[in-house]
Amino acid sequence: MYQQISPNMLKTFEECPRKFDFKYLQNIQMPVNDEIFEFGKNIHALASYYLKKEFTDKMEKSLTSKEADVWEYLKKSKYFGYEVINTEYNLAVKIGKHFFGGRLDALVKNGNKYYILDYKTGAAPKNAQYDYQTIIYILAVSKFFHTNEIEFVYLDLKNRTEVNINFNENLGEDYKKKLLDISEKIDNYESAPKKSECEKSIADTTNAYHIYPCEYSIICF
Repeated sequence: MYQQISPNMLKTFEECPRKFDFKYLQNIQMPVNDEIFEFGKNIHALASYYLKKEFTDKMEKSLTSKEADVWEYLKKSKYFGYEVINTEYNLAVKIGKHFFGGRLDALVKNGNKYYILDYKTGAAPKNAQYDYQTIIYILAVSKFFHTNEIEFVYLDLKNRTEVNINFNENLGEDYKKKLLDISEKIDNYESAPKKSECEKSIADTTNAYHIYPCEYSIICF
């Protein structure tokens, strides 16, 4: 059904199978907040060029004051002093009958240990150890580089903190099982849920409009 399953696809399916149906089966794309998207895109692009030791002066001068503040914090990270394996790195791993993959912001190495860097201009996931991004990226690096010496680092640029997940074999087995379980649910998925099966939190505003937390609410049901 899919050439490759991404972390966002899995998160969307868990959040709402109907949204998954709209976005990935019917390929209906909805508008996104351009300001938030552009902010994250600029920081990610600059970090990639910087780690590759390319000329970034012009890019840095074009940053907004908010972006410049975040960038000054990010480039002082100790991980930016490690050996750079690759940036904006596409990796995938086959688990069961599906390929799972995505794009790593950066992969660096210090000694024998690999560090997967992920820059969050929003905030790091609440349950980072079992977030699908963590799971897929770690398993892909482990398979490709034949190592368990891996640490996933979420660099939370909003709160100026980091979240670290160290990999081990037992965690790897948990990760594989989690991917197999949800991919089976997706394989057995037949159609979008009925309205009665789809729970949504709806808030009434003072002018009687409804605010839906999902961008697909205007076409849903």
